[in-house]
Amino acid sequence: MNKLSSILQLREMLRQLERDVGLEDLSRLERDVLLAAHGLCERPGDVISSEQIRDHALVRCTAQATFYRAIRTLLDRGLLERAADTKARAYVVRSDLVGAPLPLS
Repeated sequence: MNKLSSILQLREMLRQLERDVGLEDLSRLERDVLLAAHGLCERPGDVISSEQIRDHALVRCTAQATFYRAIRTLLDRGLLERAADTKARAYVVRSDLVGAPLPLS
């Protein structure tokens, strides 16, 4: 199997996993921001700042305005929540997404 075929298979599996968890309607950047936020959480309910998310390798090179539009979309869709009792730009990944097992196909 050549390298492009391997990449194709991986992308197809990734797309299927994204569909399985309901992320297919998000833009690529919105998915990357959500995944970066999730990757920063050690346990459900962890508060993460926009600066922490923005420093993640998946979104580091994104323009600031574009990054914050993605954050707003994730908030509007309920995938991120504003952290309680914190200043602005602190978020929590929706608790049922953190540590939740993926459905089996």
